Amino acid sequence: MHDYRLIVSSAMNFSSATDALRHIGERMVQEGLCRDSYPAALLEREATYPTGIALDGHAVAIPHCDASHAVSPAIYLIRPEKPVAFQQADDDGSINAELIIALVVTHPQEQLKLLRALFGQLQQPEFINSLLNAAEDDVAHCFSERILAAAAA
Repeated sequence: MHDYRLIVSSAMNFSSATDALRHIGERMVQEGLCRDSYPAALLEREATYPTGIALDGHAVAIPHCDASHAVSPAIYLIRPEKPVAFQQADDDGSINAELIIALVVTHPQEQLKLLRALFGQLQQPEFINSLLNAAEDDVAHCFSERILAAAAA
């Protein structure tokens, strides 16, 4: 596994999923983690392949796009002030995402490992609760311990 830069933001307000995705795109370019093509690619991929996922008692969105738009691997964890409506990945409805986990990968095969580890942990309600309720300074550590360690194994 390559070293992922973890960025955490809490209490952000978004008027829509598009608003959240625009923020993610701009932030990743500003941080030097993605190419200028990333924001448009992220919006385009979400429109074609939505990333909202309903879980047991919670909902998340995991926006990502092709590795060709990435400069350096990163994960941007956003705990919005209020849930953001994202289209569901597996049907025509929408979910209210309490957590947005934007993935920036530089190697496509790693994206699959990362998604597998992430989905495995997202099935555990205590993991979601820990990400939603931990102090902002502790979120990255919690995520690294459970996801990045599992994806590297």
